[in-house]
Formats: sequence, C-alpha cells, structure tokens
Amino acid sequence: MKKGNNKFYITTPLYYVNASPHIGHSYTNIAADAIARYKRWALQDEKNVHFLTGTDEHGQKIQAAADEAKMSAQDFVDKTVLQFKDLWKGLDISCDDFIRTTEDRHIKTVQRVLEILHKKGDIYEGKYEGWYCTPCESFWTESQAVGKLCPDCKRPVEKITETNYFFKLSKYQEWLIQYIKNSDNVNFIKPPKRMNEVLSFLELNKLTDLCISRPKERLNWGIPVPFSSEHVTYVWFDALINYISAVGHFDEKDKYVSKWWGPDVEIVHLIGKDILRQHASYWPIMLHALGIRQPDTIFGHGWWLIDQAKMSKSKGNVVSPLDMVNQFGIDTYRYFLLRDVPFGLDGNFSEEGIVKRYNSDLANDLGNLVYRTLTMVEKYFEGNVPEIGALNERGQQIAKKTKALAQDIGFPLAADAGFDFSATLGKIWQLINMANKYIEDTKPWNLAKENKTEELKTFIRLLIDVIRAVAGGIVFFMPHTAESILEQIGKEKIKKGKPLFPRIV
Repeated sequence: MKKGNNKFYITTPLYYVNASPHIGHSYTNIAADAIARYKRWALQDEKNVHFLTGTDEHGQKIQAAADEAKMSAQDFVDKTVLQFKDLWKGLDISCDDFIRTTEDRHIKTVQRVLEILHKKGDIYEGKYEGWYCTPCESFWTESQAVGKLCPDCKRPVEKITETNYFFKLSKYQEWLIQYIKNSDNVNFIKPPKRMNEVLSFLELNKLTDLCISRPKERLNWGIPVPFSSEHVTYVWFDALINYISAVGHFDEKDKYVSKWWGPDVEIVHLIGKDILRQHASYWPIMLHALGIRQPDTIFGHGWWLIDQAKMSKSKGNVVSPLDMVNQFGIDTYRYFLLRDVPFGLDGNFSEEGIVKRYNSDLANDLGNLVYRTLTMVEKYFEGNVPEIGALNERGQQIAKKTKALAQDIGFPLAADAGFDFSATLGKIWQLINMANKYIEDTKPWNLAKENKTEELKTFIRLLIDVIRAVAGGIVFFMPHTAESILEQIGKEKIKKGKPLFPRIV
C-alpha cells in the first residue's frame, strides 16, 4: 500500500449470469476475500476496507439464455443471480457490497457517464459495417476476423451494417501507453507478464473506437442510451462502470464523488486474464476521459484448468465449487486454490490434488501439530496452559519466528509482491514444520519421564504460542479453521476437540 493510503477498495469482475458459477468465479472471490480480510486487520478497522462483487446482467447472451428458458430477461437474471449469492455465502466471502447491473444506482450512473462523454465529444454516431460475434458480443475488422472466425472464441462471425455510437478509444491510446510505462505506475497492471502483453498490444495495434451501443431492433435487453431512443448500451461499456457506480455519484458539475475513490484509497481490481484487455485498455481510457483517477492495480490472474484444458460448458468439464466444499470442506477448498499455484499462473485442478494437499499440509502438518500439542497439555498439565520459562537456543529461534510471523506474511500479500498467497501460506507452514520437527527432536515424553517439569512446561508453552500465531496467520485464508483452533487452545485452559483434518484414505 502506498504511503498515505488509509483506505482499501477491492473489486472482483462482475460475473455473467447466463450460466452457473464455476471454480474460476470462486477463485477470484476467494482471493479478494483473503486480501480484504488481511487489509481489515492491517488497517486496524474493517470500516477502512470496501470489498465489492456482483453480477453482469445485460446483453445478447442473457437475452438468448432467457429465451431458451422461456422467461423474461429480468425474471431470468433474478433467478440466476441467487446462485452467485448462495455461492458466496457458502464460501464465507466477506463482501461489503453486491452490485447488479440491473439496479437503478448502476443504470443511472451508466447513463450519466454516457451523457458526460457525449457532451464532451468523446462519443459520436457512426455507421458500422463489419463482422460481429454474437457469443462474445464483439465487433471485428476484416483483418481480425480471419477465416470469418472470431479471434477470441473461434466461432463463426456474421457481417452486419448498422448505425451505432462509438467511444473515442483511439484518441487516448498514446496517453495510455505512456501511463503504463511511467515508473510511478509499476503496479498498475500485474503480474508483469500481463503488463507486457497489454503494452505489446497497444504498441503494435491501432486502437479502433469502441462501439458502445446496440440497436434496440436487434437487442432490447440493456441500459437505454439517454440521447438515442433507438439504442441500448453495449454490455462491456455498461459493466465496467460498476466499479464507480457502486461507491459514488456525479455531482451537478459532472465531477465524480466517492470516499472509496479518493487519493487516500488503494484501489485494486482482481480479474481473470481473459478479460484483461477490457480492464487494461477500455476502463483506464473511460476513467481518464471522465477526469477520474486510475485504480492502483489491475491484477489478471491465471485459469484453473482441467486436464490442461480451460473449463467450459461445451466441454462438459465445469466443476461446481459447492460440490467441492461439500466433499472437502470450505477451508480445504480455499486453502488448495490459494496455496497450490502462485497467483497469476494457471493451475491444474483435480480432486487428487486436493486430497494430496489435505493429507500432507492440513492433516500431517497443521492438524497433527494442534492435536498432539493439546494432547500433551491434557496428559501432563490436566488441560492447563503452562507458563513459559527460559528457552534454549532452538526454542529462541522458533519464538523469534513466531513473533515475526504477522509481519512476515504482510509483504507477499501486497500488490508489489503480486498478492502471493502461496508464498504467504508457505511462510506459515515453515513455522508449523519447525514446530513439528522440534517435537520429534526434543521427544517431550522423555522430559516427562525424567521429571524435567520446567523444561516440559516451557517446551509445550512455546508450541501453544506457535499455534496461536499460526491461527492468527491463517485466519485470512481459512477463517473457520482459525476459529476452531483458538476455541480449542483457550487462554488458560484448553478444550481439545476432534482432529481438525482426519486423513483421507
């Protein structure tokens, strides 16, 4: 976080409600949730953090899905949005707000943006003739639609001619290139690979002005364009505005006002890499044209693949997050997604991978440390947490690592380090593994046999301190597990329960 920032605003993309949510949706929200939980702790006040998620509910694909379901578009989105809300509840996502693009607050802001940019001359009416991809709801030039196929989804495109409204992206292309290159904006697009992709695209291609409307005769499910009764707003132009429509408004002088978009706020957008171009070119230019500051970080994370292939409805390889939660538990699922692959890279999802992480990291390491430590407290001290005495050299090393844990996990969770959840959890597990090895090497049962009571007290109390620190570290990622550990460990008296993670055989 930049010096002077005392508020933090984090967003996920708006999820398109034409189909059920999958692992990819849950990945972004779990990542955003972990960051938001950490920032609430780091900023020492949950009111200084705002976490936004929501749904994208307009466009041709929504209308087509509603028609197929023999429902009105509004009834269709009202029904399908519940799947997303139920999923976030089931994954313990601590969002502060959930915005739908069919809400009045969003519709009014989108129309105001259109009016401001139109009045400024950055939106103009023009005739379009070219290729259109219905699944992607995108226009393509002759050179882009090679073989009459969409460059993105590789499906056939159709040739259309129509009058629409266009936003002058091309006017601001050079500004955007220089903004990204500015050394002050090193975290603007992350990870660095994504920044290089965006710069390469911008430097090698001339941006075409963005068609931001659709004729009502072809599509009427969208936000009406305020200066044309014959058009609705293009879904991508509409959806991006949610980041400001949720947290602010325009005053009578067309100035945007929001406590979550001021100079004292660190603003982070988490997105999947497949929508990087819209967020790293359309959105910054829209903000710049409106005279609104840029977000600090747009982070394009990788995909979760199944057998090295992207999940898709057509391939039949979509995995339900709630199915995984019901099978393995919320915290196991959250831990696997955040630990198994560095944030930003693609990962290969499998139940076998979850079981391996579960048995190794959760059952053998964390679960075993907690259970056998509490068992020793029961056995040797009748459940009373002992006082700590003088530590030996190795104990001092572990104590030092324990005290530094909260600070150690902070750096990997910053934008500078790419929100490296895997590295953060790795630091916590280093301490867990140090403690487990200390038990094996010390052999506390021998201390008990030899009546070395003071040494045993100090040894066990150090383990208790380690476990408390670990609970404090994992609470951002595995909140239920952290709560369970702290309930069992107590302040003065332990309440040992069942093993946290019984092995899966």
